[in-house]
Amino acid sequence: MANKQALRELQQRLAQRMQAAREAPLAASWLAVECAGLGLLLPLKQSGEIFTPVPLQAVPYTQPWMLGVANLRGGLHTVVDLSAFLGLRGPSSLTPAHRLVSVSPELGVNCALLVDQLLGLRGDEQLHVEPDAPGHPDFAPRRMRDESGRRWQVLDLEALTQHPQFLRIVLN
Repeated sequence: MANKQALRELQQRLAQRMQAAREAPLAASWLAVECAGLGLLLPLKQSGEIFTPVPLQAVPYTQPWMLGVANLRGGLHTVVDLSAFLGLRGPSSLTPAHRLVSVSPELGVNCALLVDQLLGLRGDEQLHVEPDAPGHPDFAPRRMRDESGRRWQVLDLEALTQHPQFLRIVLN
C-alpha cells in the first residue's frame, strides 16, 4: 500500500513539474554559433542536436557547400557547410572546434549544418533588434546586438531549408 502511495505522489510531483516547465518562459531562445567570424543566432525550437564532426560520405555532382552525408544517431543527414553556403568563404576543412547542428526533425529535413564553433545560448533579454538592412534573404530576417555590442544575424532554419538555393544541391 505504501508503494502505491509513493508512486502516486511521484506521479503528482512529475505532473506539477511538467506543467510548471510548460508555463515558464524559456530562459534561452537562441543557439549562438560562429561561421567565418560572423555571429549567427539559430532558433532553439528549429535546432536539433549538436554533434562533433563525424566521417562524411561525399556525394558527387553536388554544390561545394554540400559536404556529403553523415550517419547521426542512426539517421542519414546531408551536411551543409553553412559558411560556404552563405558565401562567407569556401568549403571548410574540419577542425576540432567545428560542430554539426542538426535541423529539428519537426521541420522534416534530415540536414545538419557545419558551424565553426558554438558560442552558447542566448536569451531575448540579452539581445536588442537592430534596424532592418535591405538585401537580406528571407531566411535571414533580422540582425540583433548583444549587451557587449556584438552583432548577430538571425537565421530562420525553416525558411533556410525551403529556400530555392538551399534545395538546389545538384551542380548544373
